[in-house]
Amino acid sequence: MKILIVHQNFPGQFLHLAPALVAQGHEVHALVLKKEVPPQWSGVTLHAYQPTKGTAPTVHPWALDLETKIIRAESVFRKCLALREQGLHPDVVLAHPGWGESLFIKDVWPKTKLGIYCELNYSESGNDVGFDPEFKSDDPGDSCRLRLKNINNVMHFDLADGAIAPTHFQADTFPWPFRAKIKVFHDGIDSKLIAPNPGAKFQINANTVVSRADEVITFANRNLEPYRGYHIFMRALPRLLKERPKAQIILVGGDGVSYGRKPTGDKSWKTIFADEVKPQIDPKDWARVHFVGHLPHREFIQLLQVSTVHVYLTYPFVLSWSLLEAMSAGCAIVGSDTEPVREFIQDHENGVLTPFFDTDKLVDNVSLLLENPDLRAKLGGAARKKIQFFYDLKSVCLPRLVKWVDALSPKIG
Repeated sequence: MKILIVHQNFPGQFLHLAPALVAQGHEVHALVLKKEVPPQWSGVTLHAYQPTKGTAPTVHPWALDLETKIIRAESVFRKCLALREQGLHPDVVLAHPGWGESLFIKDVWPKTKLGIYCELNYSESGNDVGFDPEFKSDDPGDSCRLRLKNINNVMHFDLADGAIAPTHFQADTFPWPFRAKIKVFHDGIDSKLIAPNPGAKFQINANTVVSRADEVITFANRNLEPYRGYHIFMRALPRLLKERPKAQIILVGGDGVSYGRKPTGDKSWKTIFADEVKPQIDPKDWARVHFVGHLPHREFIQLLQVSTVHVYLTYPFVLSWSLLEAMSAGCAIVGSDTEPVREFIQDHENGVLTPFFDTDKLVDNVSLLLENPDLRAKLGGAARKKIQFFYDLKSVCLPRLVKWVDALSPKIG
């Protein structure tokens, strides 16, 4: 087949699938939102595209998101017309439609099959909306804005010949009857690469190296922000540090915002909540709190391998890959008792669930695991087995995804 992948941050969710399709003998192309790209990546022929305009300064704020998506969709449309003139006629287009890029694909290639990656349909109420009363919006127009934000998804419903979502929670955010089109296939975790390592070490800074012999509590997200429970974790630190005098607390994540609103003022969420709790903590204890920023993936895996207890908190929203990677590494996990986490963690079977907003219970559950090495081993082993049996990249997930792509094609399916 000839396959075109459309993703502004390629490879994104197609990191493993794209090379696997090349290995199957398919001719694979990808569109990337950049001025310039190298000719190939892992056997995939790359094509750059750029929007030709920006959003209008006078556009209605509720329509801003849609305008941005249409601008990108038009840019992809024009680029695809040029590729068609050069002789490219894909049998299948795979797209992450979240940025609108694939809206006009079938206007270029009407007979091409379109498979989309369904990451999230926004809720007007429920799920993440209004979940955290501390950051609840008082604007009654938010439901209107969110409904308009889903227009891009609604338009893709009529276009898509097939769809996948990585988790049941994410798939279930989409309305019926389109939900019936979505197959739940996770991207996959390389459980051979991400595995327990009793000899692992992690260098926090020039003076501090930790190993499995140390008491290490880890917390990781792309950005440290409320959607991922950063404020809850920080508010648990004064008591946690006092009760665990030997614990090293390591937080992975940046200063930006991936989800939700930016804070008012110049400070980041990271700084706001660090400043909130720091006066409650003895300076000697605060020295055991380490913000390591973003880590290369290899170093992040090393950190998981030395983690004594890994804490993962999230609103009812898109689940982080880091939770499944922690499971694959055999971590003893304390996770928020929210729907996306409950899909993977069963309380006291392969981890411990904790109420999202209850900082005292969070400390109790972390301490419970710190004090019980046998329980940690049992839960961490069960977490790893779940990944190996149901979410392993090479033995489970990639074969399913490749078959799904094959089934889209009129040549194969």
